Amino acid sequence: MAAVTYHQTTCFYPGAETPSVNELNLDIADGEFLVLVGPSGCGKSTTLRMLAGLEEATSGSIRIGDRDVTHLAPKERDIAMVFQNYALYPHMSVADNMGFALKIAKAPKAEIRRRVAEAAKLLDLEQFLERKPKALSGGQRQRVAMGRAIVREPKVFLMDEPLSNLDAKLRVSTRTQIAALQRRLGVTTVYVTHDQVEAMTMGDRVAVLKDGVLQQCDTPRALYETPRNAFVAGFIGSPAMNLKTLPLTSEGVRLGSELLPLTPQVRAAVTAEGSDSVTVGFRPESFEPADAGTGAFEVSVTLVEELGSEAFCYGTLVETDGNQPEDGEVIARVDPRMPPAKGDRIRLRIRPDEVHTFSAKTGERLV
Repeated sequence: MAAVTYHQTTCFYPGAETPSVNELNLDIADGEFLVLVGPSGCGKSTTLRMLAGLEEATSGSIRIGDRDVTHLAPKERDIAMVFQNYALYPHMSVADNMGFALKIAKAPKAEIRRRVAEAAKLLDLEQFLERKPKALSGGQRQRVAMGRAIVREPKVFLMDEPLSNLDAKLRVSTRTQIAALQRRLGVTTVYVTHDQVEAMTMGDRVAVLKDGVLQQCDTPRALYETPRNAFVAGFIGSPAMNLKTLPLTSEGVRLGSELLPLTPQVRAAVTAEGSDSVTVGFRPESFEPADAGTGAFEVSVTLVEELGSEAFCYGTLVETDGNQPEDGEVIARVDPRMPPAKGDRIRLRIRPDEVHTFSAKTGERLV
């Protein structure tokens, strides 16, 4: 096991106008489960592949433990990778697939059998060792790919969207198994996914990337409660945070039919950067029912998603004159036992301590 360090690491593909990964600085602790997440094209897979040695870093360095591996071949880095498509040999049995890397390394047969047996027991694959991959389900094949990585006893596990080929129910159960297994083994793990729910439920820390630039790396709770910028705020959370860029008044911003007060510190920060607008954010669960009066917003309901244990209302803010602003869409969590109906008008208020503010110019979090 070992820590992993990216220092000013950049990857620039030939012919590209911008780098896929730009000056990445990231420290991953020994035994940590770190998840790389972001939209398609953000550079998360390139970041993983540079660590594996499958892509070359244009500049900067990558260290595994106390070794600089920036220019080492993949086989010299002591890593094991689990791919999206499992990459199993169809003509080999499960046992042979799991032990193949050890066989190539000319490990003793008894050692191979021991490690394969231990990994199979750990992954509940003992009854499948003689089967071929075609006789296994998607979840079982994924466990075989995990087993192949485990038997190598590497310093670092790398996982590139290993659950993307599984159905929704199996993804939920398998991600729990992977997270529990990693904590049991204590091996440093870097995991790539585009699914932010997967990232939040699995990682000790989550690194959010956008356009090749690291936006924030923190615990799931910290990302959710104190996002560093508007991008992270809108990306983390399902449904997404409501984000509105609004003109600043002497007391706050006008949201629909009501004034949303902002602290003097926030107003001073906006004024200091020479802006007359501010981006405010509030999560769907930050709403609560309210009677008419100060702080209560009227919302015209356009759609309700009933999910059993919770319900979400999609609607449009209603202004004082009764009109609905063009950019007035909001999402609010409502009582699943008594959800509103499409076409209803409801009154909601935002809990004062649950409003996030960001610079309208830079997107960075304000005080």
